[in-house]
Amino acid sequence: MLQVSVQGSGPDLVMLHGWGMHSAVWSDWAETLASEFRVHCIDLPGHGNSLTAAEDTLEAWAVEVMQVVPEGAWWLGWSLGGLLAQQAVYMFPGALRGLVLVAGTPRFVKADDWPHGVDSGVFNQFARQLKDDPERTLIRFLALQVRGAQDGAATLRRLRSRLQQRPLARATALRTGLDMLSGSDLREVTADSKLPMHWLLGERDTLISPAMAADLNGEVHVVPGAGHAPFLSHPEDCTTCLHGWLLNGGIQHAAG
Repeated sequence: MLQVSVQGSGPDLVMLHGWGMHSAVWSDWAETLASEFRVHCIDLPGHGNSLTAAEDTLEAWAVEVMQVVPEGAWWLGWSLGGLLAQQAVYMFPGALRGLVLVAGTPRFVKADDWPHGVDSGVFNQFARQLKDDPERTLIRFLALQVRGAQDGAATLRRLRSRLQQRPLARATALRTGLDMLSGSDLREVTADSKLPMHWLLGERDTLISPAMAADLNGEVHVVPGAGHAPFLSHPEDCTTCLHGWLLNGGIQHAAG
């Protein structure tokens, strides 16, 4: 069973964290959003206070999340959580109201027809390091997320502080998550979807390039100066954008 915390009232908003983290990463932003939404924060399988999934696949994780959240909700996924949300759109047509992908992408790894990700060797290196020291590997991954970003040191401190608030993710879940990041390609899912899709990207993200905006289906907002965790580094900008999209008829607060 997955750990779920619920707060606030209004339209249902499901929040899915990224690789190696847990739902405490949302604590400040979720409290802000709870003034307008009924927020459901999930610990993904094997992360935080959730048990490890029976099957180590993106499909199985999507099923587990769907079992603990209401139908007709907006799903907001950060990084790996965004992949999971896109998979749910494919598996449960009509069950989701729409998506917000924070530092999300349909494909994390570069390909000949997709220059917007990272080299596959990046995830292979993390997989090798994970065998020797999972916690140190996680810290390195967090540092990569803020590299070159505005106020990156402060954002990294927030990420590390949140990470320490719950148990470290299980080794099997970490390995599975890396496999999902390196092996998933959901471009057809997002391209064909008729659901509202909103992409909230960081201008200085080193894991995904905001240049992919031209290849995405939906509305895109690029947060100036932000890295891979814009909701931590630029929460006011992200909140304004989310309210515009989800509460005010899909108004786009686009970057210049």
